[in-house]
Amino acid sequence: MNLPNAITLSRLVLTAAFVLFVALEATWGHITALILFMIAAISDFVDGWLARKMNLVTPLGKLLDPLADKILVCAAFVFLTAEGVCPVWITALIIGREFLVTGLRQIAIEAGQVLAADNLGKWKTTFQLIYLIAGLIWLTFETMAKVPASLKFLHTLTTPWGENAWLMPITLGIAVALTVISGWNYLWSSRYLLKG
Repeated sequence: MNLPNAITLSRLVLTAAFVLFVALEATWGHITALILFMIAAISDFVDGWLARKMNLVTPLGKLLDPLADKILVCAAFVFLTAEGVCPVWITALIIGREFLVTGLRQIAIEAGQVLAADNLGKWKTTFQLIYLIAGLIWLTFETMAKVPASLKFLHTLTTPWGENAWLMPITLGIAVALTVISGWNYLWSSRYLLKG
């Protein structure tokens, strides 16, 4: 087990802890969940960078890294949907795309090949993470009896709807577009596997 793969596995542990803490109604639970989520999101970039830098790219890493990303992102989208922040159809679309790509990867593995994440998929994940972090920040503020004056700007910035909302709608729109396009690209690039 090399270092990048160990970091990837730790992201799965962080995701489980995130789910536990985010379910708590208390502000401290949401703050803890937000911190865990951000550490997990950062680890997504760190493990890939280390794998390339240290020449430790492995088939296991190519399989585990996107899988850990999917579990983290899907867990957060389900939570935001349950809280009424993200429309159900968007979460269903994102999870459906992840199942599709995971299925294609499984078919590729059985054919002796590995479908690694492409650049468009990485941009999709980046915009999803920005949206999710903003949503988690806003929900954390919503658990507070009073938002501190020094954090009001951040609270306004992360508003999911209304005339002041722009960060979350824009990042979600881009994430949805990239989700559809990258899903289609995976499907098209692996069409030869489906014919077999």
